[in-house]
Amino acid sequence: MTVGRLVLAATPMGAVDDASQRLRAALSTVDIVAAEDTRRVRSLAKALDVQITGRVVSFYDHVEVARIPGLVDAIAAGSTVLLVTDAGMPSVSDPGYRMVAACVARDLPVTCLPGPSAVTTALALSGLPVERFCFDGFPPRKSGPRREWLHTLVAEQRACVFFEAPHRLADCLSDAVAVLGPDRRAAVCRELTKTYEEVIRGTLAELAAWAVDGARGEITVVVAGAQPTSADPAALVDAVEALTADGMRLKDACAEIAAAHAVSRRELYGAVLAARRS
Repeated sequence: MTVGRLVLAATPMGAVDDASQRLRAALSTVDIVAAEDTRRVRSLAKALDVQITGRVVSFYDHVEVARIPGLVDAIAAGSTVLLVTDAGMPSVSDPGYRMVAACVARDLPVTCLPGPSAVTTALALSGLPVERFCFDGFPPRKSGPRREWLHTLVAEQRACVFFEAPHRLADCLSDAVAVLGPDRRAAVCRELTKTYEEVIRGTLAELAAWAVDGARGEITVVVAGAQPTSADPAALVDAVEALTADGMRLKDACAEIAAAHAVSRRELYGAVLAARRS
């Protein structure tokens, strides 16, 4: 029996001309197109002057798990399945990775048609050192969990890229100023590859002030990594204790001092507790 394969394909984020020739060919020849939005993939095919000859099925978050067994069986029976999302690369904060894992578990071929990605595009445009970076998807929606997440970046020396909803951007950047400090550099990339593409670069404080007036469109944020530091958490214990003496909670004091000196909040907290026990 001939075994088919799963093909992950990146789709344009805005400019239709970013579609690769391999994507055009795949849309017109595969047996099944699994699309996050069936209307969008049909519109894309029309814009590319390509006729989809295979079956088109929906493959979005709420139906992903239910769709996988049938699609995997189809691949095992010899079909080629093309997986596309609304824009960019499948499985990068979009449906896809479960499908890949299911195919891998069945030892079925998986390949990828490379192309547009908001992550790498934003990194390239940021103007920041991005030789090493981490990707964190979408931050938590509420301020408390979001600040907890931001605390993990205090001593992170890699650049961090993440997505954010436009209506939450101002609050997210305000929290970033509080946790990472006002001077950490960053870039907000809006509507990448589209007509109104915009990249705003500056300090977190500057970007937070800009975002107060509101932002529209698809947002990707790049935050510079922490500068290497030789600060010893033990040497910062007195600074923490000075804040707690003024009434600040130990947890908050550690967070503030750790952000100011780009050290791990957890290590600083441990150093304070160790000093108190000695």
